[in-house]
Amino acid sequence: MKNVLELISRILLSTIFLLAGITKIVAYQDAAAYMELAGVADWLLPVVIAGEVVLPILIIVGWYTRISAIALGIFTIVTALLFHVDFSDQMQVIMFLKNVAMAGGLLLLAVHGAGVLSMDHARGAHT
Repeated sequence: MKNVLELISRILLSTIFLLAGITKIVAYQDAAAYMELAGVADWLLPVVIAGEVVLPILIIVGWYTRISAIALGIFTIVTALLFHVDFSDQMQVIMFLKNVAMAGGLLLLAVHGAGVLSMDHARGAHT
């Protein structure tokens, strides 16, 4: 049961990032405009999309999980600090705390690894 729950947890934790990356591909111009509105250069959007698509896939399959989880956790905190700091807006507070909570989950994943049902385990990088 533990092994299956670890896999399900990786899928659940990663889904939001994967969907966000796909949404940015579909609505590329809107995403670029939103980034610029927050003072972030739009030329970074391909890097953001790559991170939001590739890192969650790596976490789901459990390939270099610890490194991917740390990278995605850092990305999540940076995103919170860039886009969700209007604490006079209750929705922004919730979004900020959501990011912090997700980063916490990612850091736990980095500490504990992906588990047995992972490519990390199959390649001998025991988690």
